[in-house]
Amino acid sequence: MGDYALAIDIGASGGRHILGRIVHGCVELTEVYHFPNEIVTCNGLQCWDMEALFAHVVAGMRACADRGMTPATVSIDTWGVDYTLIDTAGKPLGPSVAYRDARTGAMPALLDAAIPPEALYARTGIARQPYNTVYQLMAEAKAAPAWPYANARLLFTPCYLQYRLTGIARNEFSIASTSGLLNARTGLWDEGVLAAAGIPPALLGDAPARSATLLGPLLPAVERLVGYPCTVVLPASHDTASAFLAAPLSGEGAAVLSSGTWSLLGQELDAPILTEAARLAGFTNESGYGGHTTFVRNIIGLWLLQAIRREWGKRLSYAEMAVLALEGKDYPHTFDASSGRFLSPAGMTAEIASALLEMGAPPPQSDAQLLYCVHQSLALCYGSAIKQLSALTQQPITKINVVGGGSQNTTLNQFTANATGLPVYAGPVEATALGNVTAQWIATNELQSLTEVHALIQNSIKLEVYQPQSH
Repeated sequence: MGDYALAIDIGASGGRHILGRIVHGCVELTEVYHFPNEIVTCNGLQCWDMEALFAHVVAGMRACADRGMTPATVSIDTWGVDYTLIDTAGKPLGPSVAYRDARTGAMPALLDAAIPPEALYARTGIARQPYNTVYQLMAEAKAAPAWPYANARLLFTPCYLQYRLTGIARNEFSIASTSGLLNARTGLWDEGVLAAAGIPPALLGDAPARSATLLGPLLPAVERLVGYPCTVVLPASHDTASAFLAAPLSGEGAAVLSSGTWSLLGQELDAPILTEAARLAGFTNESGYGGHTTFVRNIIGLWLLQAIRREWGKRLSYAEMAVLALEGKDYPHTFDASSGRFLSPAGMTAEIASALLEMGAPPPQSDAQLLYCVHQSLALCYGSAIKQLSALTQQPITKINVVGGGSQNTTLNQFTANATGLPVYAGPVEATALGNVTAQWIATNELQSLTEVHALIQNSIKLEVYQPQSH
C-alpha cells in the first residue's frame, strides 16, 4: 500500500482534489474537495480569479488532513495557454486574463505580417487559435506604448499556483507547449517567434522542466495552513497531457478522445508532424509525458452542452440531457461543431439556430431535437477528425478510447461509434487525475515506466464498449 498522491485538477468550470494510492495493484481514487471556477469581469476583461483558486487549492489540501488522508506529494494540472505575470517579488502585475476574452481578435493577422502562418506552424507546430499565449502577450503589449512590464516573469496557470505553494518559479513542458512560443523540434523557447511577436525572452525564463519533476517542499506558511509537509511535483501540467498519459489504449492503434469542455482527439507520437497538411487540418503538436508529441485536433466539445444547460437554468443533469437527445432523432440536420463561432457566443442556443439557418436548415423545434442535433454534430466532427488523423499519420485507426468526464455520455459514445464505424472504449472517467497521480509516482520512483503506468490503469478500471450500429 503506497503513500497518497494528491491530484488537483482544475478546469474551466471547476476543480477537484483527488487522492490516489496503489492498493493491491490497483489505483484507488478518493475525491476530497470540489470547487467552482468561473470567469469574472475585471476592468472590462474576462479573467480568472486566481486568489479564489489558490484559496481553494489550500482549502482542499486542508480537507485531506481533516479526513486523516495526508498526501506525500501534490500536483496541479489545468487547461492550457493562460498565465499570470509576476514581478521580482512574486506579486501579480495584473489580472489573469482568460482565453475567452476578445482582446486577441486582431493579433493573429498582426503576427502574420511578421511571420507567415505556415512558417509559424513549421516552427511551433501549434494550431492557429486566437487565444494562444503568443497572441495574448501581443495584446498585453498593444495595450501599452511599449512592453508594459520590464521585469515581469510569466508563469502558466498551474505553474503559478505551484509557485504559490513553494516559492519556486518554474514552468513545465506540457503546459508551455500550448503557448505557440516553444520550438516543436528543440523544445526551447523559439527566439524567432519571440522576436516577431515583440516578446522579451526574459519574460519566459529558462527552458521548461520536464513532466514528473520534483519541484520542492511547501512554503512554511502554506504548510501551517494545510497542516502537514508535502512535496510538490510538476506533473504533465496540461490536463490533456495528463489525460493522454492515463489513456489505457494509447499506442494500440487507438485514437484518444479526451472529452470534457473541450474535445481533444488525436494520438501520442514520437515526433511532431509539422506539414502544411497538418496545419490546414487544424491539428496541433503539444508535449506529452516523456517527450512524446500529443498530436491532436482541438474541437469545441461539451462546452456546447454546458452552455445550453446554463441557459436552461441547469434544470437537467448531463445524464438527463443525453437521454433526452434520443427523443429528438426525427431532426435530420447538423452543424459544424468545430466552428469558432461557438467559442463565446451571447447565447449558445441562438447561435446554433443561426448556424443552421445559414445552411438553409430549420432550427430545432424542441429541447430533444436541439440535443440530438448537438450530439450528432459532435459525433460527425469526431468522424471527420479521425479520417484526417489517419491520413496525416499514415496509420490505420482501429478503435477510439474516450477518456474524461465525457466518457460518461452514453449517447455521444454510441453516436461516435456510428459516425466513425469504429468501436468506442469509454474510460477512465478520471483520466486527468490518474495521469496526474501516476506522474507523481514516476517522480518518486514508485512507478518506473509508461508500461507500468498503463498496466496499473488497465488493472484498475473497466472500459465500456460501444460497437457501431447501422440505422
